[in-house]
Amino acid sequence: MLTSELYTPLTAGEILPAGWLLTQLKTEASGLSGNLDKIWPDVRDSRWIGGSCDGWERVPYWLDGFVPLAYLLRDDDMMKRAKRYIDAILAGQCEDGWLCPCSDEDRAGYDMWALLLISKVLVLYADCEPSYADRIETVLMKAFRQADGHLREHPLFNWGKYRWFEGLVAVYWLYERTKDEWLLSFADLLHEQGKDYTALIDREFDAYKIPEKKWQWDTHVVNLAMAIKSEGFWQKRMGASNADCGVFPRHMYETLMQYHGMANGHFTGDECLDGRAPIQGTELCGVVEAMYSYEQLLALTGDTYFGDLLEKVTFNALPATTSTDMWTHQYDQQINQIACAPESEHVIFGSNGREANSFGLEPNYGCCTANMPQGWPKLALAVFMKNENAIFSALPLAAEAKITMHGVPVSVRCESAYPFRDSYSYVVKTDAPVEFSLDLRIPGTAKTASINGEAVKPGSVHHILKTWEGETVITVSLTFDICVESAGYGELQCVRRGALLYALPVKATRIMKEYEANGVIRKFPYCDYHLYPAENWEYGFAGVKELSFAENSFDETSPVFSEDRPPVVICTPLAPINWGKEPGFAWVCAAEPKETVPVGEPRMMTLIPYGCTDLRMTAMPVLK
Repeated sequence: MLTSELYTPLTAGEILPAGWLLTQLKTEASGLSGNLDKIWPDVRDSRWIGGSCDGWERVPYWLDGFVPLAYLLRDDDMMKRAKRYIDAILAGQCEDGWLCPCSDEDRAGYDMWALLLISKVLVLYADCEPSYADRIETVLMKAFRQADGHLREHPLFNWGKYRWFEGLVAVYWLYERTKDEWLLSFADLLHEQGKDYTALIDREFDAYKIPEKKWQWDTHVVNLAMAIKSEGFWQKRMGASNADCGVFPRHMYETLMQYHGMANGHFTGDECLDGRAPIQGTELCGVVEAMYSYEQLLALTGDTYFGDLLEKVTFNALPATTSTDMWTHQYDQQINQIACAPESEHVIFGSNGREANSFGLEPNYGCCTANMPQGWPKLALAVFMKNENAIFSALPLAAEAKITMHGVPVSVRCESAYPFRDSYSYVVKTDAPVEFSLDLRIPGTAKTASINGEAVKPGSVHHILKTWEGETVITVSLTFDICVESAGYGELQCVRRGALLYALPVKATRIMKEYEANGVIRKFPYCDYHLYPAENWEYGFAGVKELSFAENSFDETSPVFSEDRPPVVICTPLAPINWGKEPGFAWVCAAEPKETVPVGEPRMMTLIPYGCTDLRMTAMPVLK
């Protein structure tokens, strides 16, 4: 038995991104993600395509974002480049079904995480390129049959054990196409050999409430970000209701946030869970995997809770960890980040290196370099979803869905600059009268909401069931409070408005580093950068009742998450204080200020969206 998703995300051929979201996709395509196959040996010369470099997760990770990016942009060159990789992977399958690039004698020690990941990529490619669907079905059935025998002799270990549920994406896709009951037995095998996250969170987690500052599988941030959806996926296999599929994922997220939460909506992990402190980091891989988990859970359950989580992580944590032009990225980001530069001796992060928060080609490890491409394209695929009788606006972002409902071509266009503007419209067009429901998710972070002037409840899905004919315009208006609230770190506070977290930007001195290491060249624009503070960053809130919000004009054809051109700002009085550095560190502020007595007069200063900043102070004390 298999529970059907409440909604299904659209394919790249059914959706046309627009507005600032389209600009993000274009920027990513012209940046690092769109060029890794030209410049980075682990993708350019991978064993997946007959080369001599990485033959494990890096090409699958990259394709997981590059494929939908190419098809969402309808970019012929990118689609041809994606096809080259997919063709090589399919052609490389062995006679017995083994799909991954390793020798026969190395199979026993090959971590099967790569198979689970590439199977998900192939399903995604089949959705983007339907002419390949039958071929991919055949290849995956053969691969899983072979894997069934292999795993009975060599059970899942390491990454495969902790990410077993990722294989269910392809298993369920195959089952929906073939109705072959054996596939559910294979799902059972993956579950049997995989990590039980319900046990980890509810029975084993006490050991990890306090960070141990060591590397371990159970507290690895990317494993956990992926695993938020694991029990939801498994309950789908058990035939649970859509609502029940979301129960444990909610509990898991809230437990992680209770002990390791960050003000940006994600949890620390540098690279394992590292408690609640504004100077601990979180890994880029964890951010994009959490986004994918929330997208899948929103489709599976229809629960707006996961849509709100998705917005918080997307609008804050994702853009904060990449440069505006997306040619460089961090491995770890920090809530209070006064520098992105290596320390001479000490390491602030739990189990990452000294340069983990530097911007560059592959700071710390290259996994985030390969995995970062999936963030924006998969978000775009989740803007609209559908089922047999409804079109679901899961995210109120600018895009157009083109879908056939009951045999009638339908277009739904969202005209929006959300979350930087407080209203947006839908234009629905049909070629003939047709009845269906337009389901609108109303952000739960709004104070009030209305549709065509009629009040609706924030945090709900509003259903408009009618016979649609011709063109219909629907306008959604939202209001938001400016909230000064606990940042989750002692007495420190942060400022939010809707889904956006705000921070004080700190001007940076940038030092470019061009060099070669381990055969990998770093040169402009994909070189490394060290950032140092070029102005004072030691402040506290001096008048939280005096905050004011303002909209700036912005050009949606330029990257919207820009420190130089923030689309919205909040002005607030701040006063200088003696904050100080973390003992033993030159470029890390103290977790909490030494003193909260002003050492100068307050002045009005400008906070900008957290995702627009490189260096920043986000969590600050409210001064008496």
